[in-house]
Amino acid sequence: MQPLPAPCPADLIPDVTGEEAFLAAYKAAKQQRAVFVAVERLGMHWTVKADALTAPQHAIDTTVYDAIRTAVIHLIRSREVRPDSSAGPVYFVLYDVESEHRARELAAALHSALYGHLEPLAHAVPGTPA
Repeated sequence: MQPLPAPCPADLIPDVTGEEAFLAAYKAAKQQRAVFVAVERLGMHWTVKADALTAPQHAIDTTVYDAIRTAVIHLIRSREVRPDSSAGPVYFVLYDVESEHRARELAAALHSALYGHLEPLAHAVPGTPA
């Protein structure tokens, strides 16, 4: 598996539905020392996952963390994701995203933000600082 570019197109975000797919993608990110990001189908909805622990050298800037946290809070308040979704500081998860398309859009925006590119996140979640 090739490392994801940043900013990352939504169609490159891996689908890790199933334990085997998740473990393979997580292991690849860890070996590449890259931020892990993926989508996963759970029942009728999708989950977005991102984890910076796979990239131990990667520091998340306070500005980036604040923007991601603002976006997650907005998504929770608008009921686009479940209230138990996580806004970090190094592990991020968005539960119950309505469609695969939206989950991929959010995952790509989150991945880009974690690499310092806030514009895709501001576009995906209006009201988020760019």
